[in-house]
Amino acid sequence: MPELPEVETVRGGLAPVLEGRRLARVEARRPDLRFPLPENFVQVLTGARIERLERRAKYLLAGLDREDTLVMHLGMSGRFEIARPEGAERPGQFHYAPDPDPKHAHVLFETEEGVRVTYYDPRRFGYMALVNTATMHLHPWFAGLGPEPLGDAFDAARLKAAFAGRRQGPKTLLLDQRIVAGLGNIYVCEALHRSRISPFRPAGRISGPRLERLVEAVRGVLAEAIAAGGSTLRDYAQADGALGYFQHRFRVYDREGRPCPNEGCGGVIARRVQAGRSTFHCPVCQR
Repeated sequence: MPELPEVETVRGGLAPVLEGRRLARVEARRPDLRFPLPENFVQVLTGARIERLERRAKYLLAGLDREDTLVMHLGMSGRFEIARPEGAERPGQFHYAPDPDPKHAHVLFETEEGVRVTYYDPRRFGYMALVNTATMHLHPWFAGLGPEPLGDAFDAARLKAAFAGRRQGPKTLLLDQRIVAGLGNIYVCEALHRSRISPFRPAGRISGPRLERLVEAVRGVLAEAIAAGGSTLRDYAQADGALGYFQHRFRVYDREGRPCPNEGCGGVIARRVQAGRSTFHCPVCQR
């Protein structure tokens, strides 16, 4: 499942060709993705101007010059390809760039400038919807979301309040979208390792200074992942169809049995199932 850095990478790739652009043509090649597309999907979007392209948690939000916002979720295998009249663009330096399969090209957006943005989704776990912009904060997908981890509202004080009296481990709580929005399994494992906090320690017993370090680690690992283009786990691709390099920088995720990279540790990365998901950590330095 793409996490926040992957979605932000896609947003950054799409923004130059979609923000401020009017959609001359929209084509829905099937009536549904994970959920049915709105009945008026093509009619509302055709001729609409995308005024801004934003991200909230793991959602892409295309604010229109109409009363709606186009909400897009990539699911497990959703991706976009950007094609100009002179050919498809694959900017950046990436080690693998698969050609999308036309049979999985489900939605096409074409701007007045002739740029085509095609949404591919082999597994169709992604989805799109039109949500009223003025009341979007009340929509079930957004009403309970916590602050963005890269925003000012996410800080040690908020974590301290959310963790107070809790016996669950910090990893479980950081994955709760009501506490902080957009974090996923990969980057929570990485941030806990950087801050040397055990994923299994009762969250209510983590001191304030250690929470400060955890917030810094979350921000740091997300910023690095965004700059590197996200991870290349499974078949996830960049907005331009290419895959990023960040998996080569993982310190613990999917590195079971390898030496802990923390200086002076000497431990070995272990894997343990926690709430049905793999948790990678160092039993020696993460306390």
